[in-house]
Amino acid sequence: MIFPPRCPVCDEILGMTDGMIHSGCKSCLYPVKEPVCLKCGKMITSPTREYCSDCAKKKNSHYDQGKAVFEYKGAVKQSIYRFKYDNSREYAGFYAASAVENYSGWIQKNKIDAIVPVPMYRKKKRKRGYNQAEVFARELSKKTGIPVENELVVRVENTPALKLLNYAERKNALDGAFQVRKNIVNCYKSILLVDDIYTTGSTAEEISRMLKQSGNIHVYLLCICIGKQD
Repeated sequence: MIFPPRCPVCDEILGMTDGMIHSGCKSCLYPVKEPVCLKCGKMITSPTREYCSDCAKKKNSHYDQGKAVFEYKGAVKQSIYRFKYDNSREYAGFYAASAVENYSGWIQKNKIDAIVPVPMYRKKKRKRGYNQAEVFARELSKKTGIPVENELVVRVENTPALKLLNYAERKNALDGAFQVRKNIVNCYKSILLVDDIYTTGSTAEEISRMLKQSGNIHVYLLCICIGKQD
């Protein structure tokens, strides 16, 4: 009664029969649907294509496969903004429920044994008060029973907004930005790396590269949102 749940789209209070989202607001979202890129999970226009244009250009990809719940357009943009910057952490429950609804079979098939949130630089996390990827990871854990491993990957350097950089600049910015605790990584065989938005994929690639260098594991990626179809 003091802190009633709010709709993750319109941010208005939810009624007793509304569930996790207003029925009218659900139609404002754009769930990711087939056909999708076999690597990153972005929607593609033709069912005869295997990869989006970005993934087709990459010579090497370090994570095994990625999935996303929503296209990053329309009402979800403001939803994610509030989730990240306006302390609307309760939205993570809806995001995680939607992810499990769409990808529980995929998660089980890949035998995920740990969920790893993309880490935030400690000073940035202290200023914001939370890491939105970690909040999402913990809600996924509640719904799947898979533990969150929050200390496996640590961000030791802050980085600029990668979407504003070209490929070479992104690579240089991420060099040395993360550390992997090698005494933990060999405890797992299949890891689910989670984040809020998939943009360039550079961060996921760098973390996956370091994880695979540190141990013989599979790395899968799950994001709340991904860019528009290719």
